[in-house]
Amino acid sequence: MNCIIVDDESPSREELKYFINNFSNIKIVNEFDDSIKALEYIEENKPDIIFLDINMPKLDGIALCKIINHFPKQSLVIFITAHKDYAVDAFEIQAYDYILKPYSEERIVSTLKKIDKLSDKKSINNKITLWKDNKMIVKNIIDISYCEAKERETLIYINGVQYNVNCSISEFYKKLPKELFYRSHRSYIINTDKITEIVPWFNNTFMLKLQGEKVDIPVSRNNIGEFKHIMGI
Repeated sequence: MNCIIVDDESPSREELKYFINNFSNIKIVNEFDDSIKALEYIEENKPDIIFLDINMPKLDGIALCKIINHFPKQSLVIFITAHKDYAVDAFEIQAYDYILKPYSEERIVSTLKKIDKLSDKKSINNKITLWKDNKMIVKNIIDISYCEAKERETLIYINGVQYNVNCSISEFYKKLPKELFYRSHRSYIINTDKITEIVPWFNNTFMLKLQGEKVDIPVSRNNIGEFKHIMGI
């Protein structure tokens, strides 16, 4: 996967380049201290990943992200900022991650490793046909956020939009790559790469918040041990 860095502070760009070059397989293809020039480049070249500062002259990072979210190809946006006040805004516009400056080596290396894993999973890139409004819609499996059992069918959610398939959740689970999807509850399957927050719940269980989704997803008590192992808790 390739990336660009958009940050008006040269020392911050240099430090980030060090981590990317030494701890990941990501290729840096360009860097910008001007968000308008970055926007022009993104529209034409469609990078896989954008490391984006929030406090930028001319056009701030939040506004830039809102614009590129309308582009046909969705880049992964990772905000890099000294301000934690914008985290909620960032995830509401589907940022992949939010990293605070000064950089913590452990924190940034963890994110880079997740992206490398995502790159491996993108090689799966399997297509799947879902139903919506009596139409058959073709989607990438890796874009699915979560699945929910409903009587004899399964509801599929992608960035807040509901689709369905005419089979049980158990049958549908067999079609999904297990390195990416986990059945957290008898009624739910989650994409582990979409998890943004793990909230402790009653009886030592968890509720999960997923990127781009407003519904919290439960982890059943029977699955807690396996889930902790998967997530490294």
